[in-house]
Amino acid sequence: MEAPKKKSQTKLTRTQSSLLRCSSPTTRSSVHSLSSVNEDDFHDEEEGEKNRYKKRKNKTNKPGSTRFVAAAPVLGFFSACSLFFYLVYFFYLGTQAVALSTTENVLLVLIFVAVALYLVNRNKVLIQRSVSVLKHSWDGNLKRLGFSSKGSAKPVQWFIGETGSTTGVGKDSNEKKGIAKEGVEFYSNGDFYEGEFHGGKCNGSGVYHYFVSGRYEGDWVEGRYDGYGIESWARGSRYKGHYRQGLRHGYGVYKFYTGDSYAGEWFNGQSHGVGVQSCSDGSSYVGEFKYGVKHGLGCYHFRNGDRYTGEYFGDKIHGFGVYHFANGHCYEGAWHEGRRQGYGVYTFRNGDRRCGEWDAGNLKHSLPPTDAILGAVQAARKTAENAINLQRKDDQVNKAVIAANRAATAARVAAVKAVQNRMGGKFCDSV
Repeated sequence: MEAPKKKSQTKLTRTQSSLLRCSSPTTRSSVHSLSSVNEDDFHDEEEGEKNRYKKRKNKTNKPGSTRFVAAAPVLGFFSACSLFFYLVYFFYLGTQAVALSTTENVLLVLIFVAVALYLVNRNKVLIQRSVSVLKHSWDGNLKRLGFSSKGSAKPVQWFIGETGSTTGVGKDSNEKKGIAKEGVEFYSNGDFYEGEFHGGKCNGSGVYHYFVSGRYEGDWVEGRYDGYGIESWARGSRYKGHYRQGLRHGYGVYKFYTGDSYAGEWFNGQSHGVGVQSCSDGSSYVGEFKYGVKHGLGCYHFRNGDRYTGEYFGDKIHGFGVYHFANGHCYEGAWHEGRRQGYGVYTFRNGDRRCGEWDAGNLKHSLPPTDAILGAVQAARKTAENAINLQRKDDQVNKAVIAANRAATAARVAAVKAVQNRMGGKFCDSV
């Protein structure tokens, strides 16, 4: 499956999930990852920027503060030059004393180290202030260029609309009142989000574009897919349905780019419950799934015309069931890991029968139709009937698809509004 809902504003990654793909009488699982995005520190970061701006403003209003900030790099430079001169001078004296005795050389080295430590300690405060000013200036230049000096993948963010300027209500008050705003958020890996924000996270309706690989359109809660939506990938795969905390959960339809599909119940990103699996080769399965594999009662139509109805365990025919062959033959009885195992009856299309105990698909002991054999046949027929009468979830799936289409439409509208407002200049850089 293609790779398509932290604290460091990392890219949105797709979490693991499972989808069955069809190949032969048995199916194989296909795993893909979804996502979540967390914006936990955005609000704190914005408030920190406001506080730092106020402190800088107060400092610049104090007499002499500006002169000190401007002069600190110069004083630091002259202090460094002086220290360098003294170090070179004492190093020169040390080299001239090579011809002296060992005791005199050791004494000169100790004097050199003591003087160097004294000079460093004497100018420690001034050097620290100079380094701090230079670092602050460097960080400011990096921020204006859109980079981060700490190496974190913080996105460039814009928020649309006023922050309560007409009513005198600040950002905190707006968030407490539940006011959501459309915004655009870019990530360093090429992903970007367009839609509604609240509390510094993706909340409401929005569209998340994965760099090259695909996108998600739908509902968001606390930076994760939650609600209904449509997830699509560049190669053509698509899911429509319900999500919970970033994973497919509830009812939905997944169509793989090869033509395979699954429609039914989902649990924590995997097919789980009752569903319908259809494959591009013409085979299909209707029945129960457990954590991404066929498990329970089900009916499988094979591409060669064969049909099995009965029990599955761990994606294999296992238990009691009835197998109808395309040539008219039929087997009713017990199975073990995809093979006839135990008591059962094989009936040919001309009416002939072979009864007995089977082992690894072959008749081990031919027996007359005893009570044990007839009991196995009856159990197989009863299990097959229950599998055929298994209640499907088509209505719930259809409702989920309709809700997903509506959520995707709302997300696209929010994305268009955010982009239009941004192009109109009604946004502010909050990094």
